[in-house]
Amino acid sequence: MSAPLPSSCPPALALQLLHDMLRIRRMEERAAELYGAGKIRGFLHLYIGEEAVAAGALHALQSDDALVATYREHAHALLHGISMNAIMAEMFGKREGCSGGRGGSMHLFDAQTRFYGGNAIVAGGLPLAVGLALAEQMQGGQRLTACFFGEGALAEGGAAEALNLAALWHLPVLFCCENNLYAMGTALARSQAQTDLCAKAAAFKVPAQAVDGMDVVAVHAATRAAAAQVRAGGGPGFLEYQTYRFRAHSMFDPELYRDKAEVAQWKERGPIHTFSARLKALGLLDEEGFLALEAQAVAEVEAAVAFAEAGSLEPLTTLTRDVYSPAPQP
Repeated sequence: MSAPLPSSCPPALALQLLHDMLRIRRMEERAAELYGAGKIRGFLHLYIGEEAVAAGALHALQSDDALVATYREHAHALLHGISMNAIMAEMFGKREGCSGGRGGSMHLFDAQTRFYGGNAIVAGGLPLAVGLALAEQMQGGQRLTACFFGEGALAEGGAAEALNLAALWHLPVLFCCENNLYAMGTALARSQAQTDLCAKAAAFKVPAQAVDGMDVVAVHAATRAAAAQVRAGGGPGFLEYQTYRFRAHSMFDPELYRDKAEVAQWKERGPIHTFSARLKALGLLDEEGFLALEAQAVAEVEAAVAFAEAGSLEPLTTLTRDVYSPAPQP
């Protein structure tokens, strides 16, 4: 017998969470295919397996909150309001992309939705998030800044500085750590002496909580509560989402550092099939309904691919526009 959903997750929201996880999964799977076909170039880091974190967390935040993410950010961008068309076009390097085709997969950006990256530098987003939160505080606003990063970021000095300043200045920032156990190819215990990530945050007097990152309802509930505390003037918060990526770190990763049995074990806890099974057991979903949600997701992805295919490349005459140093004159 499946546990009933909490009051904070009514049936309509539960179905939306499942739908958004399907949208993320099908978008990422299609991106992998397009990468293999040479349509997407450069680096590509997929979110497959971690969908419950983005779906649960983003539905607990507000659309006008600022968001800072890592290079594994397609899902966050999508659920924070950037259209799948603009995301796919950006991965194709087309002008219709959210960064004008200049950022690619790792550098999605959209000022209108307050999505500030897409950051290729490990821990590089944490100081940016502190700056955004400081600006909001100085302007007397009520919005928070949510910063998503992997557990490997906590080994960087910038993370310690960001946590310290956020606590010292009582800033409205929510630190969202996506702990998928491997910073690229290095297991957490091989790179950090203190593997209790919440203890690291607590050392800076930042309230911290670990969450099952494979359970979208648990993610939503924890993020909702933490965000409310930050908004109420409680200062920064820290959430550790314990999750797992099913694919390699990037498309270039031979993935020689993980045991296949470990990956298979985590896949048994996959957020999409476990949540859909839970909804079916509660009588909120049947197989026909699931297939309808999946078909909608696939249709959206294919429309985005068609949009990207039909997009335009930036002309050579404008390639030096907006760069720091002008091209030398002949």
